[in-house]
Amino acid sequence: MASRCWRWWGRSAWPWTPPLSVGSIPSFRHQFSTQETTPQICVVGSGPAGFYTAQHLLKHPQAHVDIYEKQPVPFGLVRFGVAPDHPEVKTAHCGRCAFWGNVEVGRDVTVPELREAYHAVVLSYGAEDHRALEIPGEELPGVCSARAFVGWYNGLPENQELKPDLSCDTAVILGQGNVALDVARILLTPPEHLEKTDITKAALDVLRQSRVKTVWLVGRRGPLQVAFTIKELREMIQLPGTRPILDPVDFLGLQDRLKEVPRPRKRLTELLLRTAMEKPGPEEAARRASASRAWGLRFFRSPQQVLPSPDGQGAAGVRLAVTRLEGVGEATRAVPTGAMEDLPCGLVLSSIGYKSRPIDPSVPFDSKLGVIPNVEGRVTDVPGLYCSGWVKRGPTGVIATTMTDSFLTGQMLLQDLKAGLLPSGPRPGSAAIQALLSSRGVQPVSFSDWEKLDAEEVARGQGTGRPREKLVDPQEMLHLLGH
Repeated sequence: MASRCWRWWGRSAWPWTPPLSVGSIPSFRHQFSTQETTPQICVVGSGPAGFYTAQHLLKHPQAHVDIYEKQPVPFGLVRFGVAPDHPEVKTAHCGRCAFWGNVEVGRDVTVPELREAYHAVVLSYGAEDHRALEIPGEELPGVCSARAFVGWYNGLPENQELKPDLSCDTAVILGQGNVALDVARILLTPPEHLEKTDITKAALDVLRQSRVKTVWLVGRRGPLQVAFTIKELREMIQLPGTRPILDPVDFLGLQDRLKEVPRPRKRLTELLLRTAMEKPGPEEAARRASASRAWGLRFFRSPQQVLPSPDGQGAAGVRLAVTRLEGVGEATRAVPTGAMEDLPCGLVLSSIGYKSRPIDPSVPFDSKLGVIPNVEGRVTDVPGLYCSGWVKRGPTGVIATTMTDSFLTGQMLLQDLKAGLLPSGPRPGSAAIQALLSSRGVQPVSFSDWEKLDAEEVARGQGTGRPREKLVDPQEMLHLLGH
């Protein structure tokens, strides 16, 4: 297998000069000279955190990095989490980095086995679960997590059985972050626009039949506490065929408070204020008047119950507690006023956050915070074990935040390597792990294998004028590779 590593651009362009290619992965005998040991490092997870960590580690001129991924395909959040109408994340090749897909750490191979084979192990497997609402009715048909919905339209294999019912007029998204806006945008975007993206064919077929005309995004706090960014908000405001619904009452007095707000938040709030308070120009007014769909932000509302339909076979609405804010700055919290209101809808999507899962009994895990306890990426009390990304700091920030965070973990690891704090002497790296996997009947997918799947997806997409048609069945992927 040819060795590979990858170059990433997130939503903000970050140029990177790749290290020189060193050809194919050397054999076990050739890997270690008598003068110098090749640092063997493995990264678990091939999303942005994993790749950015690997990128920094490759600054060491001899380091070899193996990336393990439970899906047969790489790129994690960028393939399965970034909305399909955001195609700007791209890749390129360089040397000394290998991808091994279709390998689930904690099931196919344990963390102690990885630690035995490598000088250092970095856990970058992200936040694979969603936070439950923990309210009555969330188990009803018509209620699902935004994470599962995103996985469904982006082709994540585990979410292909979701089959959301979009026959209702109104959808409610509980949460006001970027994921919530992504989901609202996909629900409201004209299908002819989505046809130009790599959204899955199954999802596109369902969205073509959608009757959803109004999407409400509900938040416990106010306009100054929304978690989305200005880029996503601007896209929503300009979305073809839709109009925003913002209550000017929610924005009274905000103008006077902008002086004390940090610049990114100030720009975001100013855009919200203009949209809510200012009369649009003739062209924009005409566009909004002709819009057949709408989206709105409902502030100061906390979900208490999903209301069942009369037959109990679906959702008919959400009961919301009206809230008010207490505290200042980061300590601002929503407290109930005692008032309640019901918001009718037929689809409820919870977008109140992702959370990580424990990966292996040998790895410490804070189940309350949903993170691996660490200091600057060094896992607490486990020398040679590191973490980066959401499993390190929690599911916050955008891809650029993950890049900075992952570079810091990589920097700490290289410092420890230089200081002699990691095991000395040769380690077998992937040679030992591949032997283990083979004995267990696990067939890893290499990066050259992924390139074959990539070519197949692109070829299938060409027939319909789309950039690709994603493969969503792991068994079909392995069959195409002859595994």
